[in-house]
Amino acid sequence: MLAVSCVTVAFCSNFLMVQDKANGTIRDLRISPVKSATLSLSYYVATLLSTLIICFAATGICLTYVAIVGWYMSLADIFFLFLDILLLVLFGTALSSIINFFLSTQGQISAVGTIISAGYGFICGAYMPISSFGEGLQKIISFLPGTYGTSLIRNHTMQGALAEMQNQGIPTEVIEKLKDSLDCNLYFFGSQVNIGTMYMILGITILVLIGIYILLNKSKKYNC
Repeated sequence: MLAVSCVTVAFCSNFLMVQDKANGTIRDLRISPVKSATLSLSYYVATLLSTLIICFAATGICLTYVAIVGWYMSLADIFFLFLDILLLVLFGTALSSIINFFLSTQGQISAVGTIISAGYGFICGAYMPISSFGEGLQKIISFLPGTYGTSLIRNHTMQGALAEMQNQGIPTEVIEKLKDSLDCNLYFFGSQVNIGTMYMILGITILVLIGIYILLNKSKKYNC
């Protein structure tokens, strides 16, 4: 659920940009002495901060629950979990900024919000493990960056529990099969994707999306 919230909350927060277009507020902002680049950046930063506050608060609640029912996470796991959430929020904010850039009505907000809320959790493997899908769909989903963000969160939240299971005498083969079924292990056309590669995919995607958002705003400024 954290993996889904990092993206869906970012979309909901970023709908303010579309609402300002729909109700005409954006025209008042554009005639002010604030530069277009500053205005675009402010929407991005506001969405990023709002989403981080919500997602970090949700993470704190989740960690409190885990501490009550049984704690197996190390300090490193917690650090990397927060890093995963930060990267996913950056990804969700950049993606929502690009999509919302083209929206301008309340109807479009409702349509996109419904699609993202209902569909993202499935295509990123949060609601159902990717291993439960057909082979063809698994290959398609393996191209989506959000899939690797979900896997990173699963790895860092379950690593301690899986290690404890192995210490209790459960064979390594069983642990690996369990990791496969829970998407802790992801495969790209049969080749396992390691943790470092997942971070690289997510990081590059964030940079590319932010670059596209910057280019879109520069292009709009030029056309105007």
